[in-house]
Amino acid sequence: MELLLIVLPAFLIFGTGFIGQKVLNLNIKTISTMSLYLMSPFLTFSTFYKNRLNIEYFYMFLFTILLVILLIVVTFLVGKIIKADKTDLSVMLLGSIFPNSGNYGAPVALFAFGALAFDYAVIIMVFHSFIINSIGIFIAAFGSEKSTTVKEALQRVVRMPVLYGACLGMLMQVLHIKLPSTIIDGVSLVGSASIPTVMLLLGMQLAEIKPQVFAMRYVSTVTLIRMIISPLLAAVLVSFMPVNETIKYVYILLAAMPVAANTTMLAIQFDVKPNLVSFNTLVTTLISLLTIPFAIYCLNNFASF
Repeated sequence: MELLLIVLPAFLIFGTGFIGQKVLNLNIKTISTMSLYLMSPFLTFSTFYKNRLNIEYFYMFLFTILLVILLIVVTFLVGKIIKADKTDLSVMLLGSIFPNSGNYGAPVALFAFGALAFDYAVIIMVFHSFIINSIGIFIAAFGSEKSTTVKEALQRVVRMPVLYGACLGMLMQVLHIKLPSTIIDGVSLVGSASIPTVMLLLGMQLAEIKPQVFAMRYVSTVTLIRMIISPLLAAVLVSFMPVNETIKYVYILLAAMPVAANTTMLAIQFDVKPNLVSFNTLVTTLISLLTIPFAIYCLNNFASF
């Protein structure tokens, strides 16, 4: 029951967003834009400014890339076995590779392992944002009739506001530029607001999913890879990761998260079966009510790194 209580606050906020969207029919795009451009940069700035830059950042980025590569290989192999066409393979890749580290993973890391774990989760979230806005674009374009170029993908990455917040925070931290505590408090206040906002947004996005009949072999494949294979691969990788135990726990926890809500936006933009991508997000999010507490239980009782 204690483990269920860790994820219950997150689901209460998701549920609030879900009900609010059903009743009020709010403009999700406007709220999402506000969170992305006005709140998240403050959160990443605050996190990178307060945490000393060290070799652990490099290892977190390196092992995030390695996990993505492994998941791509696994998904491609499974796609070949079930004879998925180009579009369905793209849908599977979007669902299998990208975890919901932002509006689900970071808050749960906070509830489960504390403030330090939350900071690490935000750092990894920045890496995931970079990957989904680069590799994710090419995967979506791969399954679409719409083409994209390297230049277009790079322009998408350059427009990511969280990167500017992270880079400015790292720069000021490295240069030992001290800001007044009142400014830091103000920045932290705005950044902290992004967490409940993005959690509400996830619930609102789930409320927009229309019930349809889908080929369950694709849904079950994404669910299996995202919720089971991904954290198992992460557990193997972190055993070789020369970082502290909290980072390892957070790394595995984020790898066990459901499909990222941002994948739906890519699917809509490139017309890659957005309803199926959204359904994958819904299914894995609901299943996570059981799998995330189990993952936390295993980390607390059996993990030995």
